[in-house]
Amino acid sequence: MFGPENAQSLLGLLLVIGLCWALSENRGRFPWKLALGAIALQAVLVAALFGLPALRVALSGAGQAVDGLASSTQAGVSFVFGFLAGGPDQPYALTNPGSMFVFAFRVLPVILVVCALAALLWHWRILKWVTQAFGVLFEKTMGLRGAPALATAATIFMGQVEGPIFIRSYLTTLSRSELFMLISVGMACVSGSTMVAYATILKGVLPNAAAHVLTASIISAPAGVLLARILVPRDPETEKPQALEPESDKVYDSTVDALIRGTSDGLTIVLNVGATLIVFVALVAMLNGILGLLPSVAGAPLSVERGLGVLFAPLAWTLGIPWHDAPTAGSLLGVKLVLTEFTAFIKLGAIPVDQMAERSRVIMTYALCGFANVASVGINLAGYSVLVPERRNEVVGMVWKAMMAGFLATCLTASVVGAMPPALFGG
Repeated sequence: MFGPENAQSLLGLLLVIGLCWALSENRGRFPWKLALGAIALQAVLVAALFGLPALRVALSGAGQAVDGLASSTQAGVSFVFGFLAGGPDQPYALTNPGSMFVFAFRVLPVILVVCALAALLWHWRILKWVTQAFGVLFEKTMGLRGAPALATAATIFMGQVEGPIFIRSYLTTLSRSELFMLISVGMACVSGSTMVAYATILKGVLPNAAAHVLTASIISAPAGVLLARILVPRDPETEKPQALEPESDKVYDSTVDALIRGTSDGLTIVLNVGATLIVFVALVAMLNGILGLLPSVAGAPLSVERGLGVLFAPLAWTLGIPWHDAPTAGSLLGVKLVLTEFTAFIKLGAIPVDQMAERSRVIMTYALCGFANVASVGINLAGYSVLVPERRNEVVGMVWKAMMAGFLATCLTASVVGAMPPALFGG
């Protein structure tokens, strides 16, 4: 049933597209066909994944797989860290069992295990086939050339810098619009390892969390392509058809080699995530301490979260969030942009079930599921400087605009989801 809240989400869709058009480098070259096709593709994918019985069963299986990964990972963590990891054999009486959910023991190790599994699936060519299938889908439905289409598909599963590695030798030949599109899509999506981590964080407060997180990353790719093409329109003269020979630096000697090197790569990601969270959360605490010295406003002390909530609440409302949830949702959007999506998901997962409507929680899951944040600007600059050093100055000139495109792409995705019938998600 289509209701006022669905129309509210449509307002957000129009707002996001209109804002990108207003900031476009060539407003006269609006990609109408791509806009209609990308939004239709998102809606069809959501309807198919949650509406078709077979695919809905597969998504439910994804949730069970996440539970299995989490429990299996916990067995390994408990073996190494013992009762500190929250195992059943505690040497003391627990007065607050919920406090045993320690991020470093429950979430970061999942990233490690998923990275190892991803390397294994890549060595067995399973993940490579899936990536190439999505590449063909994007090429046929969104008019992308073979190389950017493959990199876009790889980004969904591998990450914002890892995806372009698949077409490394083609990066110098991409048009400016295509290069901008790859950076934007990288910030609009997340990687396979972080998908599982987010689902683990939200499992206790959002039914079918794994299905929503997986769907969010997949359908945000078309949104990233669309907004990138609006901001930096395609130039037909520089985007000629080209033959494609997929490549990758990810070559493993054996199954054991894949597991070992995947674990090593995962350790790097875990250390980066953990260190980034420590630093950014510490900086916010410092700012809150300074703001706390100022007089209270509306009976409460000033804080970074309150300021971000006020700033982004109107945007959150246009996505389909009820106004009573909008300040909290706006704060989460701001935290995702200024800090990291990990921080925002942790805060979303900490909100009690009775303090935020399930519809709001679903919409925010899609709005937060992307790498668009200040830290990712540095990650992309470093990554592309290695992958295509001769175009570093171009990347420097467009990476902040790409962050905006990635941030708005997840908002567009959230709007599309908010415009869908609630019954589709079991609500």
